[in-house]
Amino acid sequence: MNIGIPNESMKNENRVSLTPSAVANLVSFGHTAYVESQAGMAARFSDESYRNAGAIVVYSKEEVYRRCELVCAVAPPSLEEIGMMEAEQTSFSFLNLPVARQQFVEDITGRKITTVGYELVESEDGDRPVLHSMSEIAGQVAVFLAARYLETGDHGRGIILGGIAGVAPAAIVIIGAGVVGTEAARTAVGLGAQVIVLDTDLGRLRAVDRLLLKRVTTALATHVNIKKSAAYADVLIGAVFIKGERAPHVVTEEVVRSMKPGAVIIDVSIDQGGCIETSRPTTLQNPAFVYHDVVHYCVPNITATVARTATYALTNTILPFVAEIAAKGARGAFKQNKGLARGVCSFDGHCTQEMAKNIFGKEFVSLRKLLDGGS
Repeated sequence: MNIGIPNESMKNENRVSLTPSAVANLVSFGHTAYVESQAGMAARFSDESYRNAGAIVVYSKEEVYRRCELVCAVAPPSLEEIGMMEAEQTSFSFLNLPVARQQFVEDITGRKITTVGYELVESEDGDRPVLHSMSEIAGQVAVFLAARYLETGDHGRGIILGGIAGVAPAAIVIIGAGVVGTEAARTAVGLGAQVIVLDTDLGRLRAVDRLLLKRVTTALATHVNIKKSAAYADVLIGAVFIKGERAPHVVTEEVVRSMKPGAVIIDVSIDQGGCIETSRPTTLQNPAFVYHDVVHYCVPNITATVARTATYALTNTILPFVAEIAAKGARGAFKQNKGLARGVCSFDGHCTQEMAKNIFGKEFVSLRKLLDGGS
């Protein structure tokens, strides 16, 4: 199969979908990889490293899309990129449907393009491996970013996370005890910060409590607890994720207004719409803004700040799925791999995710029904 790796069209997207070693693996099984020139440069993977791995380096995005049956990217395809694709081509990338534009959905279905969302693909045990690996990185990065923006020069409170003898550490409040929240808590505790974790799921709070040996304070994420914790926080990390839905605003503008001057918000949920009412998407080029005297960091592709690590992590999780699609074809792979099939968002001109009806008012058709009908 011809597999394409384009240069990312999203501004400041520094990651690339597959490393040269992954390309070499695919080439060894008889597949052909077309890599757009400089696709891996931001993550320190040169064109020469891809050539040495057996890839064909091309010099236009259109050539990648025209030549390849499967295109692996990081960000969702742009409307321009969708226009380069033809029926039955497969796009494998993050899709973030809850915050996608209506036109995006109309175009991928209208052109009968098959799309698979990294964040929805599951492993045999029901875990979402791609989302899990990116969340691990995002949780760590969020804490280090918080430390930076607490500094005096970035409008922060001018304090250090771990404190010193005689000076109290920073108070970090984390809303959400999933992978992002747990990793953020682990990192913050390791740096000596005082950590409070809130979640609506008592089981998750117990898991965090056990994992971190009771070195964090846990509480149910009620409105009262969120309000009290936010007013106390030097750092507030939003880590709320609900599969197939926009993140709810669990922190209101009123609560933000009550926070300490120079406090820092890191809204990791911004790629799903954000869980802080005052958040708005920012970019790696202009990552933060100040509102109500509180610093807001709201970059959707937060893991692109460590592009090389994130690229290795992404490759580790998607390569088995890419190899399966390449070996069996998209239809065959979807039939045999239920976890992969759960990530399919469009197929044969239809939306195959129920969330499409809730978000876009567009009817969806079961992928299984489409696969059986095309047998």
